[in-house]
Amino acid sequence: MPLITPFALCTFLLSLLKTGYSNYSVDQCNWKGSGLSQEPGSVEQIFLHCAEGEVEWLYPVGALRLSLSPRLPRRPVGPASPGGSGHITVCIKPAESFRGAQVYLEQGSELHLVLRDEQGEGGAGLEEETGREPKVHCFSRLPGERVALFIQSTLHRDISRRIAAFKYDLRGDWGTGALLPQQMERACRPCNDTEVLMAVCTSDFVVRGHIRSVLHDRQRQESVVNVGTTRIYRQKYTLFHPMGKYGKSLGEVRTFLRCGVKQGVGSFIFTGHVHFGEAWLGCAPRYKDFKRIYEAAKEMHENQCEIESD
Repeated sequence: MPLITPFALCTFLLSLLKTGYSNYSVDQCNWKGSGLSQEPGSVEQIFLHCAEGEVEWLYPVGALRLSLSPRLPRRPVGPASPGGSGHITVCIKPAESFRGAQVYLEQGSELHLVLRDEQGEGGAGLEEETGREPKVHCFSRLPGERVALFIQSTLHRDISRRIAAFKYDLRGDWGTGALLPQQMERACRPCNDTEVLMAVCTSDFVVRGHIRSVLHDRQRQESVVNVGTTRIYRQKYTLFHPMGKYGKSLGEVRTFLRCGVKQGVGSFIFTGHVHFGEAWLGCAPRYKDFKRIYEAAKEMHENQCEIESD
């Protein structure tokens, strides 16, 4: 990971002398501000306390220091989240029009470049030139380790079209697109009985349904599973949309291309988590297997939550 440039380092050190007043967002999750109200060379302090949100910096001037200290929910259990690691995964996804600043990760006394300003003078950004979706940048932290980003404006003659905007997402170990390379191997294995029981209690969505089709996106190295549901037990956001008048809904669930997901017949329980507005697959046992696991746990009084089964 590249280290900070001398220019950014200089600005960071000056922040000890010229620091803007702390700015707390209204909802503690999102921040929007303008560099036009900042003094050149100043560093504005921002404190956010949510696991996900957005930052939008219009006409960047000077720098921002973003501290993230969310109250993370209970860590879900799944094939990619073994009980012993306890790492926190931090991801940022730049807007397609991101320009005018660079994002660094504070790590001890050093700043490491995470997101580069790809916009050159008079030129189009990388995503605009290629039509590709902006890349998600992820890194990990130990519990209790500070998460702070230093956002440095870049020099441009014309700042009128510069907007540095990105979404952030912090989670405990989980089986979604936030996985780091060392976690991917575990993400594709089937869940064991304990993981299945925990998944139906802790996931952002739990639905029963069947696989309508599977599309493979080699550019993003993802597989998109089109799911037709017969029952929605829980969904944090509206991921599965009603179709027709028979109570069925349709939605998409993503997983890694390397997992080799194929279309299969039968009824499944789909669980998982939402990552930047997309549903990512966690545990997905066949319904008959889930029913067997759940009823056995219920008989032994070992089920973590109640869920209706036919």
